[in-house]
Parts: sequence; C-alpha cells; structure tokens
Amino acid sequence: MPVVSMFRLYLLRAVYLLVVVGLGLMIWPLIIQHTGSWQLMPGVVKCMLGAFSLLALLGIRYPLQMLPILFWELGWKLIWLIRVALPAWSSGTMDDATAETLFECAFVVIIPIAIPWRYVMANYVRKAGDPWRGGAVAR
Repeated sequence: MPVVSMFRLYLLRAVYLLVVVGLGLMIWPLIIQHTGSWQLMPGVVKCMLGAFSLLALLGIRYPLQMLPILFWELGWKLIWLIRVALPAWSSGTMDDATAETLFECAFVVIIPIAIPWRYVMANYVRKAGDPWRGGAVAR
C-alpha cells in the first residue's frame, strides 16, 4: 500500500478545513436562522451542504477515510461544470446566478491537487472489493 506523506495529509486536512469554514460561514447561518417553509430544491441543497460540512469536519481528523466525500464533491461539480456552465458559457446565455455558481465551483481545482492519487488507485481501484455473498469479512 502506498505511503501518504505528512504533507499530503495536511494538504487534505486544509481542504477539509476550507470546506468546514466556508460552508460554516455561508450555509449554517441559513440553516439555523431560516424561518418558515423552504422550497424543495433550495432546502435540499442547503441540507446536503450542511451534511457535507459535518462530514468534512470528520475529514480533518480522518483525511484518508473521508476521501469519498471529496470524490462526491469533485464529481458533482465536474458534472455541473460540463453539463450546465460550459453550455451556458459557450452559447452566451450564462446568467448572473450561473456565473456566481461557476465562481463557487471553480474552487474544485484544489481537490484533485490534494488527493493522493496513488493511494486512491491502490485502495479504490486495484484493491479487491468486499464479497457479494458468503460470510463476514475479516478486517
């Protein structure tokens, strides 16, 4: 199994901390101070981002075990950038809300820099998966 350097672990912790602080300042006040009912999708988005920030808090302590939440973050932002922002930009129809979200999503570039890709390949791509049937798995 590849060894992950202390520098890379601290880089991951910095990414998780950035998520915790950023969402802590932007999302949690909206969740805590909101009164009344929410429209469906704004409510879903705020709650998902709140849960993501709580999981990122765990990532500060367990940076390698919490890598899947960074995969999720990288995945949804790349999909959004390719399927929403890029077509709007290339057709000249990007509105202010899309441009603002594009700016917020642009910070996704730090995630692939922080991820220890050799560790990911060894533990998520090449490593045998858990059995589909049979007895318990020894860890």
